[in-house]
Amino acid sequence: MAKSLNKGAGKTREPLFHIVKRPTIPLWKSWVIRIIAILAAFLVCGIVTYLLVQRNPLDMYASMFRGSLGSKRKLWKLAKDMAVLLCISLAITPAFRMKFWNIGAEGQVLVGCLATTACLFYLGGKVPDAILIALMLVTALLAGAVWGVIPALFKAKWKTNETLFTLMMNYVATYLVAFFLLTWTPDGSSTLGRIEGVGMLPVLFGNSYVLIILVVAILTVAMYIYLNYTKHGYEISVVGESENTARYIGISVPKVIIRTMILSGALCGLAGFLIVGGLDRTIYTESVGGQGFTAIMVSWLAKFDPIVMILTSFLLIFLDQGAAQVAQDFNMSDAFPSIITGIILFFIIGCEFFINYKVVFRSAKKEVKE
Repeated sequence: MAKSLNKGAGKTREPLFHIVKRPTIPLWKSWVIRIIAILAAFLVCGIVTYLLVQRNPLDMYASMFRGSLGSKRKLWKLAKDMAVLLCISLAITPAFRMKFWNIGAEGQVLVGCLATTACLFYLGGKVPDAILIALMLVTALLAGAVWGVIPALFKAKWKTNETLFTLMMNYVATYLVAFFLLTWTPDGSSTLGRIEGVGMLPVLFGNSYVLIILVVAILTVAMYIYLNYTKHGYEISVVGESENTARYIGISVPKVIIRTMILSGALCGLAGFLIVGGLDRTIYTESVGGQGFTAIMVSWLAKFDPIVMILTSFLLIFLDQGAAQVAQDFNMSDAFPSIITGIILFFIIGCEFFINYKVVFRSAKKEVKE
């Protein structure tokens, strides 16, 4: 009996299953997994829709498509919203490739909006439009760059936590905008009306959205080339992989951090310029509308590839506009469509686990001896 117990004590069973890193799989296989995840998400959404609101799931899906693709006006709105979100996503991508977790895009875009609005407010009608537009662009780029480089300097010099630092800078930017709104509106309304007639961006092909879409399309190609075919892009990748390796081969890590965050912040400022100069013509504390955080998902889902970001930004804008249409057509609150959107995103994000890892189950006959 004792001998049998001792014999059993000398052995231990493997866990029922364990998770191992999957070798790199072909691109087509990863997209098959993603497509399966999307189909599974729509299946689950259909079941949830039927159980909770007794609606035909096909009607809900048709409503989602109408909300984004149902008319020429909606298609232009989809393209415009995609362009703005993609611009912000491109802005944060160099920092994320460097593993500098820039959570402050919301604030960096907002100060770009503020700089653009300040030029319109103080200089509108006092200088020629061409000079005014140039000043709006330059000040927006500078404001965003300054907002981005502040946490980079602290990270490079004192190794501060960039996630917390950039996050807190968002709040500073919000209250800075609130302060200027109080200054610009003596009646205390904190609501600045649209500033029309000055500093208007050119209208191409009869549509004010075309210029914004064109600018972001050029930026997408430029960012792809910058990250993949330039010395700066190579240095960003090396620093992201290993700072020690970067130092060993002679790359100045603080210099790369600062330079990259100046670029990231400036491009966020560009997004602010497009939002105010090309769209809103005014500013409020919610001008960015959370897109600085949504851009993180766009960039991450695309594996920091600027070209793939076109697809991920389309997906998120499509879901957002489709959910709004569902709420309108089905006469329900925004909560239920948001649940549907959340389920779809959960499946899309979750499928990345199966692309990068696999579950290995214990063999029934195998035992490991201590």
